[in-house]
Amino acid sequence: MRILDRNITATGAFITAATIAIGGFGAHGLKQLIDGSSLVTFEVGVRYQMYHGLAIVILGFAPWLSEKLKKAVFWFFIIGIVFFSGSIFLLSLNSILPFDATKIGFITPIGGLMFILGWLRLAYGLLKLRSQ
Repeated sequence: MRILDRNITATGAFITAATIAIGGFGAHGLKQLIDGSSLVTFEVGVRYQMYHGLAIVILGFAPWLSEKLKKAVFWFFIIGIVFFSGSIFLLSLNSILPFDATKIGFITPIGGLMFILGWLRLAYGLLKLRSQ
């Protein structure tokens, strides 16, 4: 096992940097474009993306986790970010988009499920560590 998985950690760092930019855009650029409830929804997407971006950074620094476990959790979180946060962003911007984003709303819970599966896979992997 490597102490630092540079690719996972760097990806997490890029995601958190992008999240700060997206959050800033939401806080300052969208106030006049979308209503208050849509802005709150947008912020939910930002929050979950930040949580999981930071979790990915930490995952890359966890030397006690196998590469296989890290990669599984990493991909669950990446898919969760794209499906959950990505769809939340589009749904909250629906009033200003040139297409109907509600048609992709069904992927939001799939993204949430990916987050849950990632955390459960991490928990299972950690419990297996103790029993070895």
